[in-house]
Amino acid sequence: MSTLVIKDLYAEVEGKPILKGVNLTVNEGETVALLGPNGHGKSTLLNVLMGHPKYKVTKGEALFDGQNILEMTTDMRSKLGLFLGMQHPSEVPGVINSDFLRAAINEHSEKPISTYQFYKLLDNATKEVKMPFDLATRSLNEGFSGGEKKRNEILQLVLLNPKIAFLDEIDSGLDVDALQIVAEVINKLKEKGMGFLAISHYARLYDLINPTRAVVMINGRIVVDGGRDIISKIDMHGYEWIKTELGIEIAKEEKNMNTVSIGSCAVKENIK
Repeated sequence: MSTLVIKDLYAEVEGKPILKGVNLTVNEGETVALLGPNGHGKSTLLNVLMGHPKYKVTKGEALFDGQNILEMTTDMRSKLGLFLGMQHPSEVPGVINSDFLRAAINEHSEKPISTYQFYKLLDNATKEVKMPFDLATRSLNEGFSGGEKKRNEILQLVLLNPKIAFLDEIDSGLDVDALQIVAEVINKLKEKGMGFLAISHYARLYDLINPTRAVVMINGRIVVDGGRDIISKIDMHGYEWIKTELGIEIAKEEKNMNTVSIGSCAVKENIK
């Protein structure tokens, strides 16, 4: 079983410290909900783990099966079995989606996949995520709706079949039906042993994928690591209890933080 161990990780962007000593372990086969107010380092952590050049690691290590991935290029981390489903997937004009997907699969394989095998695999995967096949013949994410971009991320997840996947608000922009489809795919992959570290501000996603653990990031550090009850507590009471119960002052505090829950008004509108 593969394991990702993050030890005392510090990182900054444009000279501004964001991560300030992150310690976290994620095992293949478990689903970890990554919670915390906006601006406290959740997305930064996922981007650092996948090697985004915008972020500079200043201290610490991240060991995946004993290898320090922080010393590797992004493609090497991917080949090891890590994946990032992005919050804002980029549009890449001129690069056909199917060509991109086939190239990605080939980079993860010992020998190139045949045209027949690839299109059979792609056809099955698009059906699994209930995505129109014609989207695979268009430029990568160009002209895609927000929901289509997120389904395309899930399509990549299915095709690449990593050991541990990082999901950065993969559910944002999805209507209720699309959210249900994405959750079903994630649950199928969980049954096959894939691990997840998932960010969401929507309690609905966590209800559907049933995380095994929940961790809370405040001020660039993991301050709580526990069971699913943490998700319900934050959904009901926001993050104010972090201050009152743990004595941790919350920097860059959101307005009326004690009234901000995981399930925002936007989600509640979606699920009506």
